[in-house]
Amino acid sequence: MGLLLACLFISNIAFAEIAVIVHPDNSASLDKKAIKKIFMGKKKKYDNGNVILPMNASKGAASRDSFNKLAIGRTTAQVNAYWSKLVFTGKGTMPRELTSDAEIIATVSANKDAISYVDASAVTDAVKVIATY
Repeated sequence: MGLLLACLFISNIAFAEIAVIVHPDNSASLDKKAIKKIFMGKKKKYDNGNVILPMNASKGAASRDSFNKLAIGRTTAQVNAYWSKLVFTGKGTMPRELTSDAEIIATVSANKDAISYVDASAVTDAVKVIATY
């Protein structure tokens, strides 16, 4: 029984709730399918024509691993391999990488076209949450 509880506790740590965030004035309506397309380089513009600026958490960040697994449905290694191929063939540019939830929130709150994700516990009123995983 103790082992089962320990496994449940660890799985909750591994997949903390992730909030997808945008600038508070961004009125775009994005469902989870569109969010996946954005972070896979398949959707590049909002409906208003503005270029979407996706931002990733840094490599090794728990929020990045959780986002990739929950939102994209792939491991971080699989997502990195996908992007390596796109970049190598000239068909895409990997989303910019930011070092912390605080930097992500600061960057998104300063740019109306940015979109990113953070641990849900890090969200402030400087950004708007459009989806959670």
